[in-house]
Amino acid sequence: MTSGIGRAELRDTALTLAIAGAGALLFWLIGFPAPVLTGPAAAVTAASLVGVPTGIPDLVRNVCFLALGMSIGATITPEVIRTAALWPATLAVLFATLVAGLVINRRALGRLFSYDRETAFLASVPGHMSYVFALSQNLQVDQARIGIVQALRVLVMTLAVPFLLGLTIETEGAAPQPDTMSLMAGLATLAASIALGALFLRLNLPAALLLAGMAASGFAHATGLVSGGMPIWAVTFAFLVLGALIGTRFRGRSPSELGNAAVASVVVTSVVLAVAAVAALLCSRLLGLSPATLFVAFAPGGLEAMIAMSVQLDLDPAFVAAHHVVRLLILTVLVPVMLR
Repeated sequence: MTSGIGRAELRDTALTLAIAGAGALLFWLIGFPAPVLTGPAAAVTAASLVGVPTGIPDLVRNVCFLALGMSIGATITPEVIRTAALWPATLAVLFATLVAGLVINRRALGRLFSYDRETAFLASVPGHMSYVFALSQNLQVDQARIGIVQALRVLVMTLAVPFLLGLTIETEGAAPQPDTMSLMAGLATLAASIALGALFLRLNLPAALLLAGMAASGFAHATGLVSGGMPIWAVTFAFLVLGALIGTRFRGRSPSELGNAAVASVVVTSVVLAVAAVAALLCSRLLGLSPATLFVAFAPGGLEAMIAMSVQLDLDPAFVAAHHVVRLLILTVLVPVMLR
């Protein structure tokens, strides 16, 4: 890489983070939920669509995912583990919501937007974008439409879920902030997370670095080897970068290019949100769990974004993380089967 390219990348990164910071500040001032995540997502998306050269380097993205994973893992306490006895029931409901959303949206995209059967199906898959694109390589499908619908779904989910929670479901009060882990404990957990992340990358696991941070930090906290959370400044920066990453997916797209696919994405997202809300309310009545936590666990946004959102909204990130990881595993098997 030449020095010129390096300077350009640095300039784009600085500009993107500045826009993300401004978006976070604006959303905080107007009282929007999870402003450090939703504000950057909205601001960087708008900037990308008008041609601003936005971008986040891989190194910054990887550090962000590691930090988020370690932060989420710090919430996996023995008390959280004891609640896992209820998870099989809610995971079964999760599976039902995935199938229902896929079937309804595939029909809607075919009949309302004239998508061919396979394009409609892949555009309807609630998550696992990289896997969906890999499957589409050998199929006669409209990859541009699939990409736009999937990218917009993640953005709309990131913005809509906290907003809907604020309007319709009372979220839990602010959780007490845990003590910050010691410097030595933090460095040891980081080293373990990096080593585990390298392994997960070799195994091609989705969101490998975030899952590695969760696994290493979760094990250390669950066994009592480490106590305390990540420094608040590190977690805040990681949320801001994650929001910016969502927005950078729209770089190079024009507003007119979104067109039909944007409307299709709204339909797809509305259906899965409605299915998730119904499932969350039913499970809440039957199992006595928080409807807000269930809603975020069932809402099929991006894995990292939805887990981060659960932390920002003071929900149960361990519960949410388990459901979103299992969602990707289910889709890995379900999508090829349903394509046939």
